[in-house]
Amino acid sequence: MGKKVIQVYNRPAGGWGALKSVAQQLLNQGIPGKGARTLLSVNQPDGFDCPGCAWPDADHTSTFEFCENGAKAVAAESTARRATPALFASHTLTELSRHSDHWLEDQGRLTQPMRYDAATDRYVAVSWNEAFALIAQHLRALARPDDAIFYTSGRTSNEAAFLYQLFVREFGTNNFPDCSNMCHEPSGLAMREAIGIGKGTVLLSDFQQADAIFIFGQNPGTNHPRMLGELRAASKRGAAIVSFNPLRERGLEKFQDPQDALEMLSGDGSTISSDYLQLKIGGDLAAVKGMIKYVLEADAQAQQRGQARLIDVDFIAQHTANFEAFADEVGQESWDTIVRESGLDRSQIERTAQTYLHARSVIACWGMGITQHKHSVATIQMIVNLLLLRGHLGRPGAGACPVRGHSNVQGDRTMGINEKPAPAFLDRLQQVFGFEVPREHGYDTVGAIEAMLASPDKVFFAMGGNFATATPDTDLTHRALRNCALTVHVATKLNRSHLVCGRDALILPCLGRTEIDMQATGPQAVTVEDSMSMVHLSSGMNVPASPDLLSEPAIVARMAVATLQGRTRIDWMGLLADYDRIRDKIAEVFDDFAGFNTRVRVPGGFHLRNSARELEWRTASGKANFFAHAVPTDLPIHQVRSAQQQTVFNLATIRSHDQYNTTIYGMNDRYRGVFGERRVLFIHAEDIRALGFRAGDWVDITSISEDKSERSVKRFMLVEYNIPRGCLAAYFPETNSLVALSSVADRARTPTSKSIPVTLAAHQA
Repeated sequence: MGKKVIQVYNRPAGGWGALKSVAQQLLNQGIPGKGARTLLSVNQPDGFDCPGCAWPDADHTSTFEFCENGAKAVAAESTARRATPALFASHTLTELSRHSDHWLEDQGRLTQPMRYDAATDRYVAVSWNEAFALIAQHLRALARPDDAIFYTSGRTSNEAAFLYQLFVREFGTNNFPDCSNMCHEPSGLAMREAIGIGKGTVLLSDFQQADAIFIFGQNPGTNHPRMLGELRAASKRGAAIVSFNPLRERGLEKFQDPQDALEMLSGDGSTISSDYLQLKIGGDLAAVKGMIKYVLEADAQAQQRGQARLIDVDFIAQHTANFEAFADEVGQESWDTIVRESGLDRSQIERTAQTYLHARSVIACWGMGITQHKHSVATIQMIVNLLLLRGHLGRPGAGACPVRGHSNVQGDRTMGINEKPAPAFLDRLQQVFGFEVPREHGYDTVGAIEAMLASPDKVFFAMGGNFATATPDTDLTHRALRNCALTVHVATKLNRSHLVCGRDALILPCLGRTEIDMQATGPQAVTVEDSMSMVHLSSGMNVPASPDLLSEPAIVARMAVATLQGRTRIDWMGLLADYDRIRDKIAEVFDDFAGFNTRVRVPGGFHLRNSARELEWRTASGKANFFAHAVPTDLPIHQVRSAQQQTVFNLATIRSHDQYNTTIYGMNDRYRGVFGERRVLFIHAEDIRALGFRAGDWVDITSISEDKSERSVKRFMLVEYNIPRGCLAAYFPETNSLVALSSVADRARTPTSKSIPVTLAAHQA
């Protein structure tokens, strides 16, 4: 684990630290040569798509199209280590459960299908035929198809996701909880209502033309490091970059590009944010509404003086609805409320509004610091309101940019992984494949956990991911999974979810993104869709970690054949033999994929049409909609603080720099100065003193929720950090158990992991 050290990090993000980290990861995984060769194929036209984040690829002018955390993902997948049946023979499930998440995944690549044997409390090797027969047996024994739940991770390819939803719907259910339910569900809902499409409207080229980029609730230095290259370039050409984040994040302050020899030699870096606003956790809606209020007041004054209008009157008149009612509501919101709830001074809000007014083209970016709040949908619609106010949609250098997480989370949704499918999609699916599709909406992620808790003997199937660890309310989630008749996990490596079993359980090892996928007609490529709706090919280059691995499409096809015996009309094995056939079927179902196989073979792929980018508004009003939302003053944190005698903090869960989603690559968080420890709690120095503690003391954290249940995590080290008073931050998944299952975003039902009311007490051993 290494020595535990807490120290201030003053160097730029990236730079020599990133290069050293990449080299260390390759050495740690025993692949210095193989790993280096593999990295040269990351995000290249003839290579594979990074298994990390969904940030889009550049125009491939460089052989180095990967970032530090992408390199960690590639190294982890390409590792020389193997988790063979011998590992499971030497450890009971109980013994494995005592190890850390980092240790579990660090055992290496899974090599054979494994079935849990309750009598010995061990996983034992089984054949693929035995595994598929067991799945089919359990699925066919269910009283109804809706007793099966099919989870999807965002790393699943378009081809695998399409086959998966096809099988599940032919089986008879829309139970498709997925990782979108836990991250950007509010973005899709908010934007569909506002502009008629749930995807971002910008392309990578827009970052080269924007005059101002506003970043809300996002830490690109850790979560999307390649984004720093675009921000650096924008900053160097004079674009304003305004960051809203409670924590002072190094990647938003300064970045040293490892491909810039001058910066590397000088030891200096490029300034990223021209303005950095440390608002309160959850204060973004108030801050953005304050900017809008300033603009509308300044516009009214300009109009009175006979000067040019500051808002885009023509755009508003031609392309939007509800503006007058929206403007009236903003006028009624008090500055006192805006200042108090944002945690910013009025002068700070007015300064950012002036930056907005001076920019001809504005991009607004946001991440999970926005989406995992009770009022997340309203916050996103307020950000869209800001863009609409001056017509920052449908023109170069401007638009909405929700920055997605896993590399194909957006593509999975495009392919139909959705518990609430559109009727038109179901109609087309039924027309193309000739079976009666289910119409009733299925379970989202929180709903799936609730259903498994309420009713035993369900079947839970996970296409990738780490469901037991990624979800909220850990104890309840584990109880739900153990309530199942069968749990199945498709995975490349061992993780915590494999140890939280139903009565029967399977681990199915699959190919990774870096590996050659050989089918009947030869090696296959899959496709992915990035955050900006670019669809491109991905072809693995490495020999598979084991000859017993199957691709995700192969697992789906063979499961379908075993389960749907005598009732399927689909030639599953024919589709599997050549992924071009899968893409042809995708093109039959989705008009935007017409000519799929031809278009995707163009280097860099193709862009899916975005209606809002073309000023086509697929909303009920036929226009883009302004939405009025009051600054919330009765959120759970307000309610708890008014009812509690002791100090109540607002806790946000975050990633460390040695982490991607639930995958822990190491025990360090370089940019925040934390080494060798994950159970840390970031807190303002004055809050430490007010509580009577000192930095380095250990505390227990207890959350306070509406259901009155007590949820606590033990022994977290207080780390003094630049964060507003009353706000805390700690890593997930260590603090996921503090999030009540019932605590979700209004309408979107995303867990409120970025706003958890908590109290602190000295650690009791």
